Amino acid sequence: MAEYDFDTVLSLKNLDRRRFLKFCGQMAAALGLSQSFIPQIANAIEKVSKRTSIVWLHFASDTGCTESVIKTTHPSASEIVLDILSIDYHETIMAAAGEQSEEILKKSIEEGGYILIVEGGVPTKPGYGRIGRRDMMDILKETSSKAAAIIALGSCATYGGVPAARPNPAGIKGVGEFLQRPVINLSGCPVNPDWLVATVVHHLLFGKLPELDKHGRPKIIYGMNIHDNCPRRASFDAGKFVEEFGSEDAMEGECLYKMGCKGPNTYANCPLIRWNDKISWCVQSGYGCTGCTEPGWPDAFSPMRAVLPGISIPVFKGVETTADKIGAALGVATAAGIGIHLAASAMKGRIKKDEEKEKSQNSI
Repeated sequence: MAEYDFDTVLSLKNLDRRRFLKFCGQMAAALGLSQSFIPQIANAIEKVSKRTSIVWLHFASDTGCTESVIKTTHPSASEIVLDILSIDYHETIMAAAGEQSEEILKKSIEEGGYILIVEGGVPTKPGYGRIGRRDMMDILKETSSKAAAIIALGSCATYGGVPAARPNPAGIKGVGEFLQRPVINLSGCPVNPDWLVATVVHHLLFGKLPELDKHGRPKIIYGMNIHDNCPRRASFDAGKFVEEFGSEDAMEGECLYKMGCKGPNTYANCPLIRWNDKISWCVQSGYGCTGCTEPGWPDAFSPMRAVLPGISIPVFKGVETTADKIGAALGVATAAGIGIHLAASAMKGRIKKDEEKEKSQNSI
């Protein structure tokens, strides 16, 4: 394949160098790097001479992650990275169909060295998920054997997601659990397109995939607790909670913890990266976090509206309570403490008198 003409891609996408470098700055932030890495990121993307092949499989899912990645209102800088990649097999967007598409997949497998992206859970019971008269699990076994790297894209592919919810008649499993080998898990329902792009950019820049957490997720993306970085955290600390959707408190942007928000138990950079061209995300939209990036979702976080147990609510109804209220509460506590102390002292004195009386009687 001829050397990739990067400037042509910029022109076709109607993107100038300034916007491209701004994108590189965003990728540096997403990767946890300083802005000094911007030239290196730009150079790594520009100098890719051979397009990296991608085989993108669809199993038990609603194709929501594909929609999230490809459906934008205008050509984005993220598409530059995707244009560097050669998506050779993708059932949703490829022109080929039927036996012709299966021949493309067969050829890709023979050549090997591709990045395998799997979207959707893996049905482990025969006949519950088939493509071209083959079980999905058999297709995965074959394609994974020749892959340079495997990315499980979305919550269905990472941990089973909604298709694996009880009673799970198809025996749906996540890709890593099924293959019993390490994979890069990019969880989320749907996944944010920048998470996929950041993972690919890290590979282009350093020649390796990013460091993973204990769940196989890139730490650069999933090392952030949503509750700790939520724009409504101040309301939580102040003891201001939404008690009903559509209420005045909800419209004023108060904390959604009591409405079932799972932010305290969820890890991802959603508050920073956001969705739909960085316009919004779940909490900003007013519903609350459902915990979709975590293992065991949705069963482990159901019912969705149930309040998370074990979360300490701020004392004194939050940090914004008045000094008089705190003083009154402390006064009650102090009075109670004094009462206990007096009762204990009186009891101690009575016991001492009883002991002296008994001693006097014994001496007689």
